[in-house]
Amino acid sequence: MARNIEIKASIESVEALAPKAAALADQGPIEIHQDDTFFSCANGRMKLRAFSPREGQLIFYRRPDQAGPKESFYIISPTTEPESLREALSLGYGQTGRVRKHRTLYRVDRTRIHLDRVENLGHFLELEVVLADDETSESGIAVAHDLLDRLGISSAQLIEGAYVDLLNQRQA
Repeated sequence: MARNIEIKASIESVEALAPKAAALADQGPIEIHQDDTFFSCANGRMKLRAFSPREGQLIFYRRPDQAGPKESFYIISPTTEPESLREALSLGYGQTGRVRKHRTLYRVDRTRIHLDRVENLGHFLELEVVLADDETSESGIAVAHDLLDRLGISSAQLIEGAYVDLLNQRQA
């Protein structure tokens, strides 16, 4: 399975952080609309990410729910039928939530910087430091901390869990 170091933080606004991310970036910005549907999954998390009616990804991942950098293991399977796949998974496993967001993607070397506008939730930063097969998580964590410092993100802004968890807590 592929691995990365992931970290999420609440931010005041995407617009305020975008110039800092752009100044660090090798690539970007790339604007992406995502519609993520989460399904019951005993061994981690399963979500279907739809980009359009004909493009999506089924993503399984496993990571701890904690503030700060965390190692995530994941598998991504592309699909050209996200709507029918969503229906089949919903009937078979049940939905646990849905997250719609507008993501602005920047790349800094091997790190993906996501500036997310999450519907009904707010604005967030997510870093994903892609790890090599033989690389320790500590080296990726060091990269994440360096980028957080360069972007001006404090430890008080870091959040636990996934956006779907935050939305479900808000609706409870």
